[in-house]
Amino acid sequence: MPFDLSSALAQKKADGLYRERRTLASPQGTRVVVDGRRLLNFCSNDYLGLANHADVTAAFVAAAQHYGAGSGASHLVCGHSAEHEALEQELAAFTGRERVLLFSTGWMANTAVIQALCGAGDAVFEDRLNHASLIDGGLASGARFQRYRHNDMAQLAAQLQQSAARQKLIVTDGVFSMDGDVAPLPALARLAAEHDAWLMVDDAHGFGVMGATGGGVAEHFALDAAALPVLVGTLGKSFGSFGAFVAGDAALIEFLINSARAYIYTTALPPAVAAASRASLALLRDGHDLRARLAAHVSRFRAGAASLGLELMPSDTPIQPLLLGSNERALAWSAALQARGFLVGAIRPPTVPAGMARLRITFSAAHETADIDALLLALAECQAGEVA
Repeated sequence: MPFDLSSALAQKKADGLYRERRTLASPQGTRVVVDGRRLLNFCSNDYLGLANHADVTAAFVAAAQHYGAGSGASHLVCGHSAEHEALEQELAAFTGRERVLLFSTGWMANTAVIQALCGAGDAVFEDRLNHASLIDGGLASGARFQRYRHNDMAQLAAQLQQSAARQKLIVTDGVFSMDGDVAPLPALARLAAEHDAWLMVDDAHGFGVMGATGGGVAEHFALDAAALPVLVGTLGKSFGSFGAFVAGDAALIEFLINSARAYIYTTALPPAVAAASRASLALLRDGHDLRARLAAHVSRFRAGAASLGLELMPSDTPIQPLLLGSNERALAWSAALQARGFLVGAIRPPTVPAGMARLRITFSAAHETADIDALLLALAECQAGEVA
């Protein structure tokens, strides 16, 4: 018989795993309108507040007026515009790499790179808490797929030592999207060198936030292209726009242009999006004050949460997970916060392990100090009345 979708959905509801979309009627920002109600937003990845920045939207509009709404084709047919080319060159300079290749989404970039670099006879080693796109890319590659315990370098070293694969690829998030902690990249780079392996880092949540100029984990740890040969970033988080990129040496980029199916067979980003990303990059690169403001928000929140006895996970990034345990409890706290005027998402399996449901609280440089204090007060109320 056909799969009973209605029963499957009912079971998800019973297990506290049902997901529903929210419809925004406002620009992305710290204050959004959801279902006709204005809420203070603490679940966006717009870490620097650039998604609705005047310079970024102006660049988008100007490029749309010049190039139109769409790119019309894939990059390899006739969809690669001057805006794409300029953005790739500027991102290469920003990351300190020879070349950059744009992708339409971060998911496509991650899966495309892993599948292009590895296949039968190879081995892929991934952190257990990697983003789903990295996991799926490894599984679909045809290579032997192995996962190591979160940030456990001893287990990874043992796996590498035991592997007789033709080619080895170590893959990790830079900043882990649900825990907010940072991968031990210097140790990973050493292991990669010792075992003649590639190292690939998805720094979706590190770019713009970490490093003196927002260059992410590579800049934070001073890892050049030799130590970190495959660097992936997304443009929809700190950049505030859309899309993704892979940075590396010229040979890597040329190989991906000729081998990565998700690049070859996909329509290019609209040129206006690339133009907006160029404006974002200029703001991000000079955004020292934005990063300092963001760091101050995180420090204030962590100090306040500690005084309340709230169980935050160890993170110094804008991702501040409040561990609540059960799916039902996470949903109840999220609903209670929304009733108080705050938008905070409840994160549940399979995004996080069973029994580790949480509120994923995120901060933006666009938040005000008063916003942080208001959130802490609301959390204290939820704690005191256990979400009444």
